[in-house]
Amino acid sequence: MTNGVLPLALSQGDPAGIGPDIALQAWLKRGELALPPFLYIGDPEVLKVRARQLELEVVVEETDAAHASGVFARALPVLPIPTGVDVLAGKPHVANARGTIAAIETAVALCLQGTVRAVVTNPIAKSVLYEAGFGFPGHTEFLADLAARAKGGSVMPVMMLAGPKLKAVPVTIHIPLKDVPGALTEDLIVDTCRIVAKDLADRFGIASPRLAVAGLNPHAGENGAIGHEDDDIIHPAIRRLRDEGIDAFGPLPADTMFHDDARSRYDVAICMYHDQALIPAKALGFDDSVNVTLGLPFIRTSPDHGTAFGLAGSGFAKETSLVAALRMADRMAQGKDTSR
Repeated sequence: MTNGVLPLALSQGDPAGIGPDIALQAWLKRGELALPPFLYIGDPEVLKVRARQLELEVVVEETDAAHASGVFARALPVLPIPTGVDVLAGKPHVANARGTIAAIETAVALCLQGTVRAVVTNPIAKSVLYEAGFGFPGHTEFLADLAARAKGGSVMPVMMLAGPKLKAVPVTIHIPLKDVPGALTEDLIVDTCRIVAKDLADRFGIASPRLAVAGLNPHAGENGAIGHEDDDIIHPAIRRLRDEGIDAFGPLPADTMFHDDARSRYDVAICMYHDQALIPAKALGFDDSVNVTLGLPFIRTSPDHGTAFGLAGSGFAKETSLVAALRMADRMAQGKDTSR
């Protein structure tokens, strides 16, 4: 680890979940895995209690972003945000919400100030935040709002699941399947693909990214025999993208897009709804896929799993996806191709 490298900011997530567990475990493997330095933003007392519970020998040192990289080799650097309440592993509580939100806000502010290189977020429990009055559907929308308020103007976040074998983007995300056809528009597909193409070039080092666009209906509509959306919405969107010089092609039948030979022909799969993207992404890389938010004025990655309250404090939580998220954020900050 070099002291001259700016750290990554790692928000605590819900402190009753496995965020503290996997942060401790990742730090312990920092040398073995050659991890980039990261600054944990959250309650240091939670980390100390969890380390004792897990019987992990971790030194926790309170510091700031300027000194975190220098601390990282000897101790887990923490920017303290006390929860103000006792946190029990596996026992979510609305009182924890304030610290969870403050950790995210602090990580984003540090990144926009240029004192950290990227934001890596541990999992949150949306139900707990909703109970505390959190006014956003999820992490991504909150990050976009923070970015918009800091920079002025609107921000369109795009979710991408990225793993060793597949990068996949859902055009529509957390809406019921029955609402997808009504939400899907030509402009939405075009805007999503523009952001994906730009960020793959700027932050992943893929000079001319190839975008494989899935159809909505079985067999991509079978020329209108199984639905009209593929011909009326998706195909015109692809034509517009190609006219702009973006290498997008399709609509492709989704059931033949994800085998080995098919994946070799593109850099990212653009899918029409949540499960169409996330099922293949998780099947091909469950433990080492990363949730990446494109379209933000800062880099954000996250482990591709939830708070796993049932595993918190048990010793069975895996740090694999967090390690992948840290590595990907590091490489994105350097503008390198993260294909592995």
